[in-house]
Amino acid sequence: MSLATNSPAHSSSSDDFAAFLDVALESHSSDSSPNKNAEVGSNVESERIKRRKVEKLVCSEEDTLCGVEEQSLEVLSKQQLCSHPGSFGNMCIICGQRLDEESGVTFGYIHKGLRLNNDEINRLRNIDMKSLLQHKKLILVLDLDHTLLNSTQLGHLTPEEEYLRSQIDSLEDVTKGSLFLLNSVHTMTKLRPFVHTFLKEASQLFEMYIYTMGERAYAYEMAKLLDPKREYFNSKVISRDDGTQKHQKGLDIVLGQESAVLILDDTENAWTKHKENLILIERYHFFASSCHQFGFNCKSLSELKTDESETDGALATILKVLKQVHNIFFNELLDDLVDRDVRQVLKTVRSKVLEGCKVVFSRVFPTKFQAENHHLWKMVEQLGGTCSTELDSSVTHVVSTDPGTEKSRWALKEEKFLVHPRWIEASNYFWKRQAEDNFPVEQSKKQ
Repeated sequence: MSLATNSPAHSSSSDDFAAFLDVALESHSSDSSPNKNAEVGSNVESERIKRRKVEKLVCSEEDTLCGVEEQSLEVLSKQQLCSHPGSFGNMCIICGQRLDEESGVTFGYIHKGLRLNNDEINRLRNIDMKSLLQHKKLILVLDLDHTLLNSTQLGHLTPEEEYLRSQIDSLEDVTKGSLFLLNSVHTMTKLRPFVHTFLKEASQLFEMYIYTMGERAYAYEMAKLLDPKREYFNSKVISRDDGTQKHQKGLDIVLGQESAVLILDDTENAWTKHKENLILIERYHFFASSCHQFGFNCKSLSELKTDESETDGALATILKVLKQVHNIFFNELLDDLVDRDVRQVLKTVRSKVLEGCKVVFSRVFPTKFQAENHHLWKMVEQLGGTCSTELDSSVTHVVSTDPGTEKSRWALKEEKFLVHPRWIEASNYFWKRQAEDNFPVEQSKKQ
């Protein structure tokens, strides 16, 4: 069975490709095993065997050699014509030829040992793209830790978190709980509020992948909590064992066109090659160990015995953005569907957040020469605002950490907005200009 001619024509994900491989392998295996229903034609088959034996006896030695040579040439011809679209181990999945050099990309999360060459990857992505557009779907790649959930090693629980051990939910029906103890990976995991609703609604608009820098065993356990019925991800669970670059995530192991992929992650540095596809989400710090990991000295949500809002939290906010991007992509653009690029849509939506705002920074950067390279400066521009180093009447906001600076005092005098840098970050995370009054610049308590 050839991948080039028999891959599922209406595949919309790697799940169909995995199922196809299973059928192909099973078929190959059954071809080489005895037929359990052969008793019906046993007499006929017996006669055929006898006839072949007689033919072999009367065949001359020269004719036999010719037959062997013809068979060898047929196999050799097949191997020479084969494009070797992929392999298991070092054997071509089509012709069985041993391949000395590895090429292409390994897709172990689809099928163990599977490797596809670049032409086959492109072909499958094109098929996938046609099916996605037909069903009005895009692709959504989801990070796990600090995005959909938060986990901690049991040994890292603080004394103030010990009460959690008595509040864990049953693993028998994970849809009814959010706090779980997983002895298999020595972990306690808290699902982010709204996550079940988020996945259910997002699955109507997107084919979804999990992509984590965690180990494969951990990724599978988390997938069971998020998707116990295998409705959302199925085989599309990618761990750090599947990546092609150390400490980096890449879309090279996602069977989807980059122009149709959105990424939701809390870490921009993990996606250096795909920042245009990325939606950055505010980190979920439920456990104290998570706060400590990122250098925060404040108490965690668990220590405060509170949690994010279901209706106004990060996932609820991002779901609105995803729906907006999806609607623009399929319903508002005028160019041909196949020519549309979700990255351009995402850029357009982001550029509306601080549209009309002109920002001057005061004592936020070490020197003004470093300003344009600072992430906050770039963030304002991505959100549709403009930045300046000089004060004039067109300035709308002064961003500062000190109300006593010359620029800060100017803002108050001219009745401009004086806000803390967190105002920019909050607007970025919530994809909406935040109320300036919630981000005042206060006098430092240091004497």
